[in-house]
Amino acid sequence: MSRKQKRMLVRIISSAIFMVILALVPVTGLVRLALYLAVYLLIGGDILLKAARNIVHGQVFDECFLMAIATVGAMAIAIWDRSGDYTEAVAVMLFYQTGELFQAIAVGRSRKNISALMDIRPDWANIEKDGQIVQVSPEEVAVGSEIIVRAGEKVPIDGVVTEGSTTLDTSALTGESLPREVTVGDDIISGCINMTGLVRIRTTRDFGQSTVSRILDLVENASSRKSRSEDFIARFARVYTPAVCLGALALAVLPPLARMIMGLNPVWHDWIYRALTFLVISCPCALVISIPLGFFAGIGGASKAGILVKGSNYLEGLSKVDTVVFDKTGTLTRGVFEVQGIHHSSMPEERLLELAALAESASNHPISKSLRKAYGHSVDIDRVRDIEEIGGNGVTAVVDGHAVACGNERLMKRLGISCIGCRSVGTIIHVAVDGEYAGHIVISDVVKDNSRKAVDELKNAGVSDIVMLTGDSGPVARDVASRLGITSVHSGLLPADKVDRVEALLHERKKGKLLAFVGDGINDAPVLSRSDIGIAMGAMGSDAAIEAADVVIMDDDPLRIPLAMRISRKCMSIVYQNIVFAIGVKLICLLLGALGVANMWLAIFADVGVMVLAVMNATRALFVNRL
Repeated sequence: MSRKQKRMLVRIISSAIFMVILALVPVTGLVRLALYLAVYLLIGGDILLKAARNIVHGQVFDECFLMAIATVGAMAIAIWDRSGDYTEAVAVMLFYQTGELFQAIAVGRSRKNISALMDIRPDWANIEKDGQIVQVSPEEVAVGSEIIVRAGEKVPIDGVVTEGSTTLDTSALTGESLPREVTVGDDIISGCINMTGLVRIRTTRDFGQSTVSRILDLVENASSRKSRSEDFIARFARVYTPAVCLGALALAVLPPLARMIMGLNPVWHDWIYRALTFLVISCPCALVISIPLGFFAGIGGASKAGILVKGSNYLEGLSKVDTVVFDKTGTLTRGVFEVQGIHHSSMPEERLLELAALAESASNHPISKSLRKAYGHSVDIDRVRDIEEIGGNGVTAVVDGHAVACGNERLMKRLGISCIGCRSVGTIIHVAVDGEYAGHIVISDVVKDNSRKAVDELKNAGVSDIVMLTGDSGPVARDVASRLGITSVHSGLLPADKVDRVEALLHERKKGKLLAFVGDGINDAPVLSRSDIGIAMGAMGSDAAIEAADVVIMDDDPLRIPLAMRISRKCMSIVYQNIVFAIGVKLICLLLGALGVANMWLAIFADVGVMVLAVMNATRALFVNRL
């Protein structure tokens, strides 16, 4: 509890004690009025001042104005009637302030929980000066500097490991509990926690552009992008509050005038009391506070799960997604090529793979890297000479004195060597040794473990259209799609072709439904921007992803997509619950107040009670563990 909240609690308790004392002590007349006024000012003085300041600044119709008019009016009626019953006016202000305190505590706790979820901002960076480790502000560290991160410390700035190896806790960024191993040469991003060894890091970005700073900026500024529900509530409050004030004025004036015309006692104080009760009931606090808080909590809960949503409008939009379009490479597959098999080898498979890896040793092509990775040994370049890379065909080289050719069918035809076709889906690397065909190696991208489950969960969530777009060949695309249960596949597409295809799907989607595109955030930036909701996968540290996408998945797990939709739907369910509950209770109590059935005690429940309940309900959006 903050100091301000503690002071408010003291005021509430003190006012309640004084009210009890005044109820027991037989004080009458002006002394009684003065004592009650003192208690009233103690508990409600700040509300009166705030209402006055708001009126000066042109903000008349807010809850402070309504509470001030209602309670001052109730006090004036008691003075007019000379009843000495000032308890109601003081009690209404007392309960209102109690409700405000409960609301502030609830909101504060939810914000604290959200801040704790994103508590990844480092407080310092370690640099070495004169043989000593010195702590400095991360903002002071220049790009290319060397920093030291010890076990238990947060990585303050993005960089590359230059010395040491360690295990990283990335859960604050990705929501993934499994640790990540890094060693010399590996990229390392800020916000992770170093769990084991000491590492030295050469920074590749300044602090303001590092992953941790951009993530925090994204989450903190998400509230600037309002959802349609929030905009509706804001517009509703601007119209609703003046309307109920005019309604209260009409309730105070028109019935008494009608009674006077009819020759009856106008009973002014009764109708004025009803109008004041009407004002207290009408405060739209529950809507104005709980709806934005619900979205804020939803964004915070998504952040905990490693899903960054750039605004409440996108969080709301996720609940309306009916079409999900996936990129293939790096999204549904790992984007890492691996050797899947060796066929028709005329020599031991290990020897064929060794020759191919050595022949490809000078190339940086992903296929060449996958061959060297499958070989699993260091490459002795002294064993290789006369390497020639033939564009669009493959490579030739002399390995251990043997002429080795590795490449596609075009290379074999070019060399006049007949090769054996392969029925497997993937990239086929044919190998010839000394002019004779020696076999072929099958290399293909690997489908992510959770891709099939993610597709199934999307279907179970009611997503009617799941589409895969890829620049890969038709056979490869169809093979991956069949394994994942995706029936709509478009292959051989360039980035511009993907945009055209998404444009067509946007025209075909159902009214009121949205299309989400899921890509790797770099090659797919144009189509991410064009879709209703762009979702970037595996985008830690990717500038293009964070800029182009509306939702950023901090790891590459496709299961985060249906989870994001469930979080969105839970959040929207809570928002709609609060809207229906708050407006429903208000309307019933307004009717009862106008009929004279509800007094100010019921009015304060309608205002403060509904507000507190709505705020407590809104904080449920923060918890996503059981979704």
